[in-house]
Amino acid sequence: MVRVRLKRTGTRNAVCFRVVVMDQRSARDGRAIEELGFYNPRSKEEKIKLDRVDYWKSVGAVFSETVEDIIERVRSGKSLKDRERKPAMSKKAKAKAAAEAEAKAAAEAEAKAAAEAAASEGEASAEA
Repeated sequence: MVRVRLKRTGTRNAVCFRVVVMDQRSARDGRAIEELGFYNPRSKEEKIKLDRVDYWKSVGAVFSETVEDIIERVRSGKSLKDRERKPAMSKKAKAKAAAEAEAKAAAEAEAKAAAEAAASEGEASAEA
């Protein structure tokens, strides 16, 4: 079975990938049938020959999930550089934020209860 997948190139800590058509049984960095493009995660650069992708899809090649994502981004014209990622919070920071939110909610509830009590006292003294 023919598969379109990534072939790792580059050096250690400077990885780059080629989008290639390979036999499913061949090694990750083995000989490819055809190179369709490349993907550099460090500079977030992606280039693919879409006409050849369409050909291999029509022939029945299976695409890996990552390659499908790359093709989708290239077709839509979106760059990986344009994608914004929210900063991830550590478990400790999440716990601290949750504790602060609970304390704030408790303080607001206490203030509301005090305001209601003051309002009810004011009504009681006005009636008397």
